[in-house]
Amino acid sequence: MKKTKFLILRFSSIGDIVLTTPIVRCLKLQFPNAEVHFTTKKQFKVIVENNPYIDKYFLLEKSLNRLIKDLQSEDYDYIIDLHNNLRTSIIKFRIPAKSFSFDKLNFKKWLLVNFKINIMPNIHIVDRYLKTVESLGIKNDNQGLDYFIPDRDNVVINEVFVAYVIGGQHFTKKLPTHKIIEICELSHTKVILLGGKEDFETGEIIQKALGKKVINACGSYNLNQSASLLQQAEYVISHDSGLMHMAAALKKRIVSIWGNTVPAFGMYPYLTDYKLVENNNISCRPCSKIGYSKCPKGHFKCMQDLDLTTIS
Repeated sequence: MKKTKFLILRFSSIGDIVLTTPIVRCLKLQFPNAEVHFTTKKQFKVIVENNPYIDKYFLLEKSLNRLIKDLQSEDYDYIIDLHNNLRTSIIKFRIPAKSFSFDKLNFKKWLLVNFKINIMPNIHIVDRYLKTVESLGIKNDNQGLDYFIPDRDNVVINEVFVAYVIGGQHFTKKLPTHKIIEICELSHTKVILLGGKEDFETGEIIQKALGKKVINACGSYNLNQSASLLQQAEYVISHDSGLMHMAAALKKRIVSIWGNTVPAFGMYPYLTDYKLVENNNISCRPCSKIGYSKCPKGHFKCMQDLDLTTIS
């Protein structure tokens, strides 16, 4: 029987790609003879290469034209566009396959950011992704997100610890360092700090303040190894970040800390136990759907005024 070939498009970023995994899995398992391909940027290869529900993946490097030529040779039946931007529009235009595109609800997000008018649907972005393939008979299996850690990247820690993801793509999505220190002080056990190389210096400041209670692992592990640490943690504290969604995929209990963005955008931890920590007593949130390099108003009250005593 002929395979039905699907191409899923999502170029970035870590969390957004992890959030597409239920669609990948449900398509592969529910559509008869489905062959599922995935396209993303080269730097996110690690997220897709170990996923058993992805039959083949393509990576965008420097040339979109080169990528499109590779894709054109595959004779796709369907394109599932979960990014819906200029690049993916060009791909859909140049590949003769029936396409389904994710509605990003940009106007509704704009209203929420600029006028604080919230008409966003009260559903998670994963369920909105799934609506993109609803007409194909695909249904949510309610198994949550996926993240697959290869054996070579398993890291063994022989003690109880809490993982704190101190990184974040933008300054306004991260707690100030002194507030992170406060949280670590409240922890009843050792804290391992996770983040990229860019977070290492912040981690050093925190470790210097708290001594042996904290291990600064920022920049010391690759993405899969960081996932292995998340998997072993008693629970995970995280800003609104890609590693937060990886922790959700690993079914960890999450304390999710929000600054200038809001859970109403639909990207809170999915199908796992979680607690939201956010400042709902100010009128300027959300000031962006993504984040800024500094607080536009200068006070950063969304993070500075957070009550941290509820975190545990």
